[in-house]
Amino acid sequence: MRRLLLVVLLFWTSSALVRVPLRRVRSIRAQLRAHGLLDQFLKHHRPDMFNRRYAQCFPPGTSSLRLGRSSEKIYNFMDAQYYGEISLGTPEQNFSVVFDTGSADLWVPSSYCVSQACASHRHFRAFESTSFHHDGRMFGIHYGSGNLLGIMARDTLKVAGLTALNQEFGESVYEPGATFVMARFDGVLGMGYPALAEILGNPVFDNMMAQNLVDEPVFSFYLSRKTSNGSLEGELLLGGTDEALYNGPINWLPVTAKGYWQIEMDSVAVQGERLFCPRGCQAIVDTGTSLITGPTNDILILQQHIGATPTNTGEFLVDCVRLSSLPHVTFVLGGTEYSLTAEHYVRKEMFGDREMCFSGFQAVNIVSHEGPLWILGDVFLRQVYSVFDRGQDRVGFAPARHRTEQ
Repeated sequence: MRRLLLVVLLFWTSSALVRVPLRRVRSIRAQLRAHGLLDQFLKHHRPDMFNRRYAQCFPPGTSSLRLGRSSEKIYNFMDAQYYGEISLGTPEQNFSVVFDTGSADLWVPSSYCVSQACASHRHFRAFESTSFHHDGRMFGIHYGSGNLLGIMARDTLKVAGLTALNQEFGESVYEPGATFVMARFDGVLGMGYPALAEILGNPVFDNMMAQNLVDEPVFSFYLSRKTSNGSLEGELLLGGTDEALYNGPINWLPVTAKGYWQIEMDSVAVQGERLFCPRGCQAIVDTGTSLITGPTNDILILQQHIGATPTNTGEFLVDCVRLSSLPHVTFVLGGTEYSLTAEHYVRKEMFGDREMCFSGFQAVNIVSHEGPLWILGDVFLRQVYSVFDRGQDRVGFAPARHRTEQ
């Protein structure tokens, strides 16, 4: 009887962890560069120009049209690389989405969408779902590099083995610009705090917690460094953590502002020398962007220290031959040092038959009440196992165990 009870307990415990496989693909920025379109794209998708061109298409008073809030997003989805599958409706309609801790809305293209971007992506067909609830209110989201306009709705959402009823989401009907034309994903599933949401109602993970779908109010990410050879490319775990994917204890940091997953960073050092935010600064932990970003002045100095030279697209090139001689860049969080080598912070891309190396650091000015914000994107998150705890409002990091890549 004891053995039977133990087996049942182990099965129940393991089933409480829901695993969502993540795929890693070439970013929109890399695709644009490969087609020789990046320079033209950036010229026509500056946030100020986009506002002037499309602001009249959005509901009056759309808060996300503020430039201060949207400036970060021009880099967000242009560099998104990891996405997974969800389904909406009854019977199920499948979509690929970016699981984004830097936003809080769920949206997918509508069957009524009139934009070019929707032609190459899956659409939600409300009239085919028996569990669909019409809302009808309009919403607008401005991402800087891609805007969208849509209507709100509610339906059954399935993520791996979890079913959330009456989930609020957006049906996108208008996606101007070229950003989402190039995207490999259909939509976005935001995992930030409700304060970030443009769509009224509970964000997805809040809805899961309210319906007691997860054993713990925790989700965690494992992001692989590789995309081939059959290895695990990435994984989102809902309801807890997987000790097989990380080493050592988890280093916990309290959330300092409940919007983004925002934490305090002690400092940033280059080759052991503390150069940036020596008295501490704020950072966002963002799975929706591949880069590490910081204030312009700091990032320009950092590019100089790693020998990166600017391009006409605002990116910085590094000599691929010199990678082994480049300095370590160390982020100190909660007293723990996370050192990145050039192999970690340099992005390698093939341009024809030539390999090019780009700095994984980008200048983005985001102003908050606590001062300028840094963004710890996938360049950082690939080196750690990241845990997001809504129950205790904290973020945890532990060294990732890339066992299949050794």
